[in-house]
Amino acid sequence: MGKASRRRKSGASADQSSRTRTRVEPAPFVARPFEGLAGETDWVAMREILPAATATVRFAKGRAPEGAPAEATIATVLPLAWPGLHRADGTVFVGTQSGSASGDASRDLAQSLLAAAGAEAGTPVTTVPPATAETPRLQDLIDGAGDFEVTVHEGFDFWVGDSELDAEGQASLERANESIVPTTKLAALPSAYWVRIGERTHIRLVLSEDEDLATDALARLHAAGESGLGEGTRLLGAFRACGLLVPVWDLDPQKEAADYEDELAAFGTRYAAAVASTDSLTPEERRARSGLLSRQVTLR
Repeated sequence: MGKASRRRKSGASADQSSRTRTRVEPAPFVARPFEGLAGETDWVAMREILPAATATVRFAKGRAPEGAPAEATIATVLPLAWPGLHRADGTVFVGTQSGSASGDASRDLAQSLLAAAGAEAGTPVTTVPPATAETPRLQDLIDGAGDFEVTVHEGFDFWVGDSELDAEGQASLERANESIVPTTKLAALPSAYWVRIGERTHIRLVLSEDEDLATDALARLHAAGESGLGEGTRLLGAFRACGLLVPVWDLDPQKEAADYEDELAAFGTRYAAAVASTDSLTPEERRARSGLLSRQVTLR
């Protein structure tokens, strides 16, 4: 081999070694990405099942980008599915349903939060770099002791004032408002939401236990005929979302959300007892569990 060839080979090896040393690992998969945050179940609801909702978070001490406000608004959807927005009035928004997806939704949203907080006022964040193993998580950035109080909106007018939207953004707002699913937050249990879809009504409840434990508890209740929410209701199935289970009930369409508060509270008591049970599942309960598993849909 000539000297030139040896130099080329040596140079290529050095360059390859340099790329290996600087390679950034992708974000690792996290089954429950919002675990450890205040209001984990509502973080899941915001990301997966709510159409128009907001909540406020505060940066942890020393974690806000320089010049950024101390607070940010977490939203379900932003205009044109933007990951983030720094409004002209200084308000920072992050869209939980922007579509970015690594193995860790917490890192995805943290990436959007940092980008929106660091953007110039009046600027949307249309794209963000993919999250990596080095991207901080929401658990690293925001005040974990603060409440995560979700506000459900009838439409998406909370996005920005009309004067701040160009024609494309205004059209996006109008389309979104026309397609919104009427939703009401219930008070009897955390993260319980009544929705009307066409002629039918449902309750969706994000349970705080791991998927398997929640499924076992629902199977106990279903086998005992206690999984419903009163006359004219039935447990349809469940979503599996961000490591948690979201059972869905079919309801009497003639009733409104408030009519189910007492029944939902009673279900919460039955469910807590089922979760606490240490008995093995009976044959009837195992059959009920198999039926519930066949009616579970995994989101994302």
